[in-house]
Amino acid sequence: MEALTLTQPDDWHLHLRDGAALRAVLPHTVRQFARAIIMPNLHPPIRQVSEAAAYRRRILAAVPAGQLFEPLMTLYLTDHTSPAEIFAAQASGFVKAVKYYPAGATTHSELGVTTLDRCNQVFEAMEAVDLPLLLHGEVTDGAVDVFDRERVFIERHLIPLKQRFPGLRMVFEHITTLEAVQYVLSTDLMAATITPQHLLLNRNSLFQGGLRPHAYCLPVLKREHHRQAILQAATAGNPKFFLGTDSAPHSRDRKESACGCAGCYSALHAMELYAEAFESVNALDKLEAFASFYGPDFYHLPRNSGSLTLTKKPWQVPQTLPFPDSELIPLGAGQTLSWQIASPG
Repeated sequence: MEALTLTQPDDWHLHLRDGAALRAVLPHTVRQFARAIIMPNLHPPIRQVSEAAAYRRRILAAVPAGQLFEPLMTLYLTDHTSPAEIFAAQASGFVKAVKYYPAGATTHSELGVTTLDRCNQVFEAMEAVDLPLLLHGEVTDGAVDVFDRERVFIERHLIPLKQRFPGLRMVFEHITTLEAVQYVLSTDLMAATITPQHLLLNRNSLFQGGLRPHAYCLPVLKREHHRQAILQAATAGNPKFFLGTDSAPHSRDRKESACGCAGCYSALHAMELYAEAFESVNALDKLEAFASFYGPDFYHLPRNSGSLTLTKKPWQVPQTLPFPDSELIPLGAGQTLSWQIASPG
């Protein structure tokens, strides 16, 4: 196959930051994706509909001239989120989900939820208005090994939560383990997003020839059998699994430091990376549904009418990208990819 034309895809998990950083990275997403679920973990986070509306306006103002892009907004769940805010979110038309971060789990998650039981009234409201809950599915218990945090979250928190709120639609975001795949497959009203790094890399990639900070993300990369399970789930043509890059821009100095930030930057070349992963198991025929159909279907949104064409044309991922007051290192910098975007939109 020398060319692959898809219905224009969407990114169902994206970090855009704000200000100059937003303006630096947004064009990379817009050249590929018609829409994206925007993460609310700014500093301070987006906790109210009014804040989401203002952030949405800033995103739209940064869209390159002549191009179209729809940001799908989310609210950051805290111990103090009210049911009234959920009803306002549903009424807004532009807030499409609520994001759960365990307090302290990842970047700007300090104000996240300390215990899920504190949010029962919020979950009741979300269930009532059918507003999805997006889950960063890890425990933050220091006694739990970092490679087991997702599995333990399922056992301790996700199973009881789903039992209490069986009608609540949930997205288990950036899944990384066989156990997560099995749970999603076995549970109603449950879907999952999958990132390019978790399809292409295992935890050995963090240490090849030295410490590789630009492959460090949370949830952290796992063993090879987990990668294989994620890859099989993504390429099996199951509508429970769809594209979510979790692309997270951090300046080079913040990644290459004594306490480096978690996050991989893939917005530049996301569809090319996904094509590499799907081609590795002869499943390019399944890429369109994963990237373009299953996400809109889960969110009860129309599929896009535009198209995106990838061609078989090797190219090298840039070593660096411009970023305010520093530079940005894309995932797989310097590596050669086989697929290249030919005609977006």
